[in-house]
Amino acid sequence: MTVSDDLSDAMRIDCASAPNLRAGDSRRLTGPGLLWDRPGSVLEVEFEGFDPDRVVALWLGTARWLLDAVGWTQEAATARRFSGGAILAISAPVDLLYSATYVAQAVWHYAAASLLGQRGMAFAPLLDDLRAVMARETNLAWRSLDAAAAGRGIDRLVDEEVLTLGHGAKGKSFPISTLPQPSQVDWAALGNIPVALITGTNGKTTTTRLAAAIATAAGFVVGLTSTDFVKVGTRVLDRGDFSGPGGARMLLRDPAVEMAFLEVARGGILRRGLPLWQARAAAVLNVASDHLGEYGVNTVPDLAAAKFAVRRSLGAGGVMVLNADDPVVVAEALRQDCPAQWFSLTPDAPQLQRGNRAAWLDGTRMILSEDGRQTVLADATALPITMGGAARHNIANALAAALLTRALGVGLPAITAGLLAFRNDRDNNPGRGNLFAYRGAQVMVDFAHNPHSIAAVTAALAGFPSKRRFLMMSHAGDRSDDDIRGLARGAMAMRPDVIALAELPGYLRGRQTGDIPALFEAECVACGFDRNQILRALSPLEGARQILARLQPGDLALLLTHGDRDAIFALLQTG
Repeated sequence: MTVSDDLSDAMRIDCASAPNLRAGDSRRLTGPGLLWDRPGSVLEVEFEGFDPDRVVALWLGTARWLLDAVGWTQEAATARRFSGGAILAISAPVDLLYSATYVAQAVWHYAAASLLGQRGMAFAPLLDDLRAVMARETNLAWRSLDAAAAGRGIDRLVDEEVLTLGHGAKGKSFPISTLPQPSQVDWAALGNIPVALITGTNGKTTTTRLAAAIATAAGFVVGLTSTDFVKVGTRVLDRGDFSGPGGARMLLRDPAVEMAFLEVARGGILRRGLPLWQARAAAVLNVASDHLGEYGVNTVPDLAAAKFAVRRSLGAGGVMVLNADDPVVVAEALRQDCPAQWFSLTPDAPQLQRGNRAAWLDGTRMILSEDGRQTVLADATALPITMGGAARHNIANALAAALLTRALGVGLPAITAGLLAFRNDRDNNPGRGNLFAYRGAQVMVDFAHNPHSIAAVTAALAGFPSKRRFLMMSHAGDRSDDDIRGLARGAMAMRPDVIALAELPGYLRGRQTGDIPALFEAECVACGFDRNQILRALSPLEGARQILARLQPGDLALLLTHGDRDAIFALLQTG
C-alpha cells in the first residue's frame, strides 16, 4: 500500500489476485446506475472455479465490516452477478467518492485474500490511511446542501469543482470549495426544468433531436445532448460525443435552457452513473446486441438492465416511455414491474392497454391515446423523416418523441407541427438517413453501426427504384470479429452491385490497418459477392469519392460513414 497527496491517486491497495480471480479498478459512481440510485464506488471482478454465491457473500460481509469500521454505518453494499464474474458496489457520502474507491479496493483485498487462502494486510495501518484520506476529502457543507436540496425535491449536478442546484433557467451553481449554508440559499428561486432521457441501442440521436424540435415548436428554449454536440437553441456549446454525464451537466448548467433532452449511452451509465435524480421522463427505444463484454454486461438481458437504469433518474411522478414491439424491452419491463407509456407500430400490441397514455401506428395514422381519448397526430407518410413511410424505424422514433414531449407538458398542436417540420437533412439530423440527389442518382449518408440499425436502413431503401446499387462501409475497431461479420451480412441485404471498404484512421482501437476491411471483404465474399466488385479506400472520404465517380442517373448509393461526414456532405453538395 502506498499513499500520495493527490486525492485521485491518494492510495494504492494491491489486491490479492490469481489467474482465475481478477478485479478491475474501482470507479466513482456519481449518480444512479445499473445497481441502484446511490453514489459510491463500483468495480467488476472476474473469476473461474469459485462459487459465485460465496464470492458475493464474502463481498457483502467484508463490506459491512469495513463500512462500519470507517464510520459509514448508514452506507450499504450490493452486487450483481454475471456469467464469469460479478459487479460489486458500496454506497458512500456524496463528498467522499474518492475515499469510496479506496474503501471498495480494501473490501475486495480482504475478500479476495479469503478466497485464495492468503493473509490480508495489517488492518490498523490501512484503517489509519483510509481515515486520513477521508479527512482530506470531507466537505460537510456539500453534504448538508445536498441533503437540503434532496429534501425539497431539487436536483443536484456535481463534479469535482462545481455543485449545481436545480437545472437550466431554474438552477444555480456554486464552487465546491466555497459552498453556502442551506440557510443562505434562495430556495424559492431554484427548481427543476422538464428533462427527458433517451437511451436504446439505436435511434437515440434521432429521437433526441426530434423531441427537441417538437419542444422548440412549442416555444421553449430547448437544450439537447448527443453523440455529436451539446446544443441550446441554435447555439452549439461544444462538439463531440456528449452522451455521458459530462455533457448533461454542461447542458443543464446553461441558464437559458427551459426544457432538455439527453441522449444517454450505456457507457456513461456503467462507468459513472447518471447525472441527475429528477428527470420527468425517460425512454428505452430498443435493446439489441452491441458493445457486449464490457463492465459486466455480457448478454442482451444484461444490456437491457443497464438501459433501464434511466428509470432511477426519474423524480416523483416520472414517466417511462417504452417500445412495445421490442421483446427484450417488454421482458425487462415485466421483470422490473415497470409502469410505462408504450408505443408501437401496430394498434394490437397488448402493452398499449396499460397506462393512461400510449401511441401507435394505425395504417398510416399516428395515434396518441390519453385516458381513452384518441388523437390523430399526423399521417406517418407526411413526416419527412419517414421517407414516405418507408423508414418505419423513424415512425417508431417519432411515436417515442411524441410521448416524451407530451410527458414534459408539450401541447398536441406543437407535437404535430414539430413532427411535420423535422427533416432528415444535414441541418436537422446530420448523419442519420440524409438523402442527397447527386447527378441524377440518389445517395444516402447514415451512421448505422450495428446489424440492427443497418437492417433498418436497408429495409427503408428496399423500395427505392435503382439501376445499380453502391455501398460504402467503414467501422471502428472496437467490435468483435463476429460483430464486424454481422455488420457486413446486414449491409448485404441492400443487394449492392459495387462495394467500397474504407479504413477509419484514428479509430483502429487496438487493431491493425487493414483488419476491418479484410473482415468485411471476407464476409461479403462468403455471402456470394464478387470480389472483383470490391473497392478499397484509405478513408471514408476516399471511399465516397470512388463511389460518386461511378454513379450514373438512376443509381442508388448508401454511404455508411463513421468519419469524414462533413467532408462527404460538402462533396455531395457539388452534385
